[in-house]
Amino acid sequence: MHPELLTRLGLASADDALFILPSRYEDRTRVTPIGALLPGQRAVIEGEVQLSEVIFRRRRALLVRLSDGTGFLNLRFFYFSRAQAEGLARGTRFRCFGEVRRGPLGLEIVHPEYRRLAAQPEPLEAALTPIYPLTEGVTQGRVRQLVDRALGKLAASGATDLLPRRVVESLQLPTLREALRFMHHPPVGTSLEELAAGTHPAQRRLAFEELLAHQLSLQLLKRTIQSDPAAPLADAAGLAPRFIASLPFPLTGAQARVLAEVDADLTLARPMVRLIQGDVGCGKTVVAAAAAARAIGSGGQAALMAPTELLAEQHFRSLSGWFKPLGVTVALLTGSLPARTRRSALEATASGEVQLVIGTHALFQEGVQFARLRLAIVDEQHRFGVQQRLQLKEKGRHEDLVPHQLIMTATPIPRTLAMTAHADLDVSVIDELPPGRTPVRTVVIAEEKRASVVARIHAACQAGRQAYWVCPLIDESEELRCQAAEETAATLAAALPEVRVDIVHGRMTSKEKERAMQAFKAGKTQLLVATTVIEVGVDVPNASLMVIENAERMGLAQLHQLRGRVGRGAQESSCVLLYRGPLSPMARARLATIRDSNDGFEIARRDLELRGPGELMGTRQTGLADLRVADLIRDADLLPQVRDTAEELLRENAACIGPLKQRWIGGAEAYGRVG
Repeated sequence: MHPELLTRLGLASADDALFILPSRYEDRTRVTPIGALLPGQRAVIEGEVQLSEVIFRRRRALLVRLSDGTGFLNLRFFYFSRAQAEGLARGTRFRCFGEVRRGPLGLEIVHPEYRRLAAQPEPLEAALTPIYPLTEGVTQGRVRQLVDRALGKLAASGATDLLPRRVVESLQLPTLREALRFMHHPPVGTSLEELAAGTHPAQRRLAFEELLAHQLSLQLLKRTIQSDPAAPLADAAGLAPRFIASLPFPLTGAQARVLAEVDADLTLARPMVRLIQGDVGCGKTVVAAAAAARAIGSGGQAALMAPTELLAEQHFRSLSGWFKPLGVTVALLTGSLPARTRRSALEATASGEVQLVIGTHALFQEGVQFARLRLAIVDEQHRFGVQQRLQLKEKGRHEDLVPHQLIMTATPIPRTLAMTAHADLDVSVIDELPPGRTPVRTVVIAEEKRASVVARIHAACQAGRQAYWVCPLIDESEELRCQAAEETAATLAAALPEVRVDIVHGRMTSKEKERAMQAFKAGKTQLLVATTVIEVGVDVPNASLMVIENAERMGLAQLHQLRGRVGRGAQESSCVLLYRGPLSPMARARLATIRDSNDGFEIARRDLELRGPGELMGTRQTGLADLRVADLIRDADLLPQVRDTAEELLRENAACIGPLKQRWIGGAEAYGRVG
């Protein structure tokens, strides 16, 4: 095979072609009678040309009518040569393949693959036809040729089975060579439905190996991060217990358990890399603050990084309120600070005068220096990539010590999946809400009943409570979103003259957003119209009603995050999901899930079932974003064995790890370009 083709496909050798796996299959093993064809079907047809003519309607086309005695089918060509038209003359017999669709003259196939039939019968394909992902300048035929050459060498060499035989036998899976032969040429009789479902033993064999390669990659990353020494945080000043004692509420059992796990990590001389995951309002920030107190009480600095300035400002207010009475210096560092204030905060951080720094991703950019950063906390609302985590380790390096890292995520993921998707992190779960939180009652209402929803807002505000109105995600353009919010606010203000209405959206300055949020929190505003910028960080116990417009356009995780802004006080709270019909089956299922459950982990499980893991897991720079065979939901039963096998290889057979990673992850970037 030409080296240039291998390079274009991102392959190091011809053997790597075995792992260019088909994205789907076509059944060309049998001929379908024309009379039995259905629109949308992809089929092999044989017949005799009854009519062949060049027509000139809206555009020039070659129209060929084919018959097999059971019916007629039109073949339509828009790009053809004179020789091609002459070769499709009346009376000629052809075999063709393509997708059947309704045309102006009945069923037709546009630009089918075809070949002329000789007098003697010609054999059909002996196996299902693989359809491979392609990269620019490479055809299906060339990839199939490359794969078939590699398969020809498979018996003699190549594709070493790197899994322990015991594991393959216990899961009743085929060998690697058997699985690869099957995947590239599934035999006649193999069900297309089974292949599409991904449940064939050959697919599970390769899925296991792919998940194992990713698990090993993330475990090795974790070892890399933990290979440098970190300062053990003994908290000689006793700041952490004083912080907990000063809180106006007791920790829940789950918070106390997770904090104990964090404390155990922080006392070690290797860096902690731990993920705290939990539902909306479960109190992750309090646990992170207690960990920061331990770092500061040990003579170090702590930093908390939030995904947005709005959330960074919210964290700054909360943590300042908790820490200033204990004599801890807290500073805010964001991109929109005035130059003088920013310079002052940078100097105080570099000198060590500031003990706790809160900010956005700007915290770890060039120009920000820490005197002795001991703990970095990341509020991972939009997934913090593992490569950034390596950069963070270097940013906080001081006297050859690296900081401990604590990541918080507000998107609950079922524990088994979290341990796989975040194998580079130790995972702690806060699975208990603080007492006194009332479950939010959720109702789904059609847009036509909007007037009754406005009346509910009026009643709630008259009763002394507050409400949110979240505007639709009508367009990716921030400008149009904000325009929609402004129009909605004006309409609601006109409809509710006795209610004080305000607005907050992404195009407002930090000061404007801050003013609007503070006025709402202080009770000066009764109804806050907002885009989804309020998704995180806003805590207003008196807000007991939320209306989400065009809820059918939003994902489950986002709807659950938004709903978490109400129900933070003692009174009963409601969330109204306004939708515009007709609803797709997916939208109907999403709205039913959010209406029927307040449990973030259950909602996450349903989200995974409905949409797969892509959005929930986020866009990680390394990890499980682009699996080729495996599926975290479908193959969840393999995950415990995957983790056990990874531990076994790391412990006893490290020589297999490099080849496994190269096989499944080495070409990941190249495969990501194909379509």
